[in-house]
Amino acid sequence: MQFSEYASRDGLALAKLIAEGEVTSREVADCARSAISEKNPALNAVLATLDDQSFENGRAFSGVPFLVKELIVHARGAPCRAGSRALPAVPMEADTNLMRRFRAAGLHLIGTTQTPEAGYNATTETVAFGPVHNPWRAGYSAGGSSGGSGAAVAAGLVPIAHANDGGGSIRVPASCDGLVGLKPTRDRTPTGPDYGEPLFGHGIEFVVTRSVRDCTALLDLVAGPDVGAPHIIAPPAQTFAEAAAKPPAKLKIAYEPGSMFGTAVHEECTLAAEKTARRLEELGHTLIESPVKLDFEEFAEHINVTWCAFNAQFVEQVCVATGCAPDSDHFEAVTLTTAEFGARCKSTTLISALEYINRISRETGEAFRDFDMLMSCTLGAPPHRHGVLDQNNPNISAMDWTRQTFQYATNTPLFNSTGQPAISLPLHWTEDDLPVGVQFAGHMGAEGELLNLAAQLETAYDWGRKQQEVFVLRDAA
Repeated sequence: MQFSEYASRDGLALAKLIAEGEVTSREVADCARSAISEKNPALNAVLATLDDQSFENGRAFSGVPFLVKELIVHARGAPCRAGSRALPAVPMEADTNLMRRFRAAGLHLIGTTQTPEAGYNATTETVAFGPVHNPWRAGYSAGGSSGGSGAAVAAGLVPIAHANDGGGSIRVPASCDGLVGLKPTRDRTPTGPDYGEPLFGHGIEFVVTRSVRDCTALLDLVAGPDVGAPHIIAPPAQTFAEAAAKPPAKLKIAYEPGSMFGTAVHEECTLAAEKTARRLEELGHTLIESPVKLDFEEFAEHINVTWCAFNAQFVEQVCVATGCAPDSDHFEAVTLTTAEFGARCKSTTLISALEYINRISRETGEAFRDFDMLMSCTLGAPPHRHGVLDQNNPNISAMDWTRQTFQYATNTPLFNSTGQPAISLPLHWTEDDLPVGVQFAGHMGAEGELLNLAAQLETAYDWGRKQQEVFVLRDAA
């Protein structure tokens, strides 16, 4: 199988070829491994390659090559280093529950992908492993924290890769790399057995894909609570595939041309939202001005507490497990700074932060009574050059790091706090060919509506044709 044949197909198309006997799963896996061998040195997205990983036959994605991000979800026989020098490349002894479901869906795990240390960055440029390059332009960010997965999928190494999202980490790389990135509703996908509510309920697990139908079909296969889950989400009234395939409804969509937090937004991101608004009206949808407005400083103050508390636990647990010291020989400067801040926080400060998150969740839910979805640009800027979001900067405070991160990921983090589903779609490229995503957020549990609109926009924009242009890594500008 040639790379051009392999990379031009999404996961379901590859699985169909395998099921019909046109190619074998081994031939497809060999093609994927050859692509990684040839293209990954320039991308630096894939960390470990794996052989002899099991998957179920006779399923929708049987034999489709797959990569897992080295954070939270882990796979038997694969390392999970969380982007840190402090963690060794020791194979994990067991699958997490979501990894079991990925295998049950037929996905064939062939490697792992990069993440920034502890996942707290909107780019993926680690001291441990070096920067991940954007497939559209070397020297630019592929996003974070699922930047390795985003770059690998966009470059055609695999059609689907695991990603997780605590403040935008599925949608950020989807925007940076020209992909489909759905953050499902809180509790839609399993987080056990290691976690109940990662990052105080902000962390959600799923994937990045090139096509809407791969995203939709896989969500049907992996959704639902696992044993002992702290919360049970209501199942959808119909499968997500059925919801996505319905004739498009005429929707009332709230439109935010800039940032819901009032922070600065690059003109290309505003243009992406404006052009999408016009296209939505041409498709028969009604747009209204978004009433969802939040104070950025108040949000940053409280979200800083939750992220720093999470980082404090991360550093402490790693040091206990490995015997290493919490110092700059083992951790990046910002990881240490945020962990130190988190360790100093009072329990009452954390409770106050969670109370704030509850309040904005209630207020946002109330606002959503008046419309079906909220549309905005995904990020505050197109992909940055490497070095802009420097997690090894010893001179930045925890609060300033949080401000910098979420000013960039401007419209993504609210929906981690509220738990609502949100999806970034590849609807715009700059004049110099850098992707800019557009985000749609829906009501709690309304992934089906988001995927239905996404399928309509995929047809209208035909973004698959644009995605094909990137399969040869471009030179730096």
